[in-house]
Amino acid sequence: MHLLAFDTSTDTLSIAVQRDGTVWEHSAPGGAQASTGLIPAIRGLMAQAGLGFDGLDAIVFGCGPGSFTGLRTACAVAQGLGFGARGGRGVPVLPVDTLLAVAEQARAAHGCTRVVATLDARMDEVYWAPFEWQDSGSWSVPADFELGRPESVAVPAGGTVAGNAQAAYGERLAPDAPHVHALPTAAALLRLAPALLAAGAAVPAPAALPRYIRDKVAQTTAEREAARRATALPATP
Repeated sequence: MHLLAFDTSTDTLSIAVQRDGTVWEHSAPGGAQASTGLIPAIRGLMAQAGLGFDGLDAIVFGCGPGSFTGLRTACAVAQGLGFGARGGRGVPVLPVDTLLAVAEQARAAHGCTRVVATLDARMDEVYWAPFEWQDSGSWSVPADFELGRPESVAVPAGGTVAGNAQAAYGERLAPDAPHVHALPTAAALLRLAPALLAAGAAVPAPAALPRYIRDKVAQTTAEREAARRATALPATP
């Protein structure tokens, strides 16, 4: 199978290309740099793999949740490359949830099979969801993902917290649970892709959309001040 995968939902840009059984990987700083660096990096990695866009079976991208700018960047690039390949006939695009990719990376890197995947949502909040590796060789996926304060993250018995949120929130995030650092890497997206493709999760390029959990991107000045006061002042008895 020939696949291109990339994720720009965090501060790390991650790209991987699979040609048959061989995988080429590239990572670099993401954030604001992803919008300018993603396409050149993809072209470079595709050249290393000796693979053209017309030869891809699918384009896989981390659809969210995560950085709003990063999600829009990944989605736009996936749509553009998918739509333009094969002389306009297009290549299927596979959106993959970033929290699922965090769980998969934790399994591959640390052997975790019961994972609460977390990503820093900024604004003093965390995206999170519980996943469990099944005997069938796939992840159980919750119906929806959560967004809340670090203290709201619930870890089941035997669960491990994975992601990048602990670095931001420390002991506020599940202090009694084990933690591992894991990002939604492109390599994790590649490992998830075959089962998702077999399940019919790929879509035509125009239908590939980001997954937003938070409806409101920014706070007003008054809202930020109110939140700061609520955090700084003790509650009135």
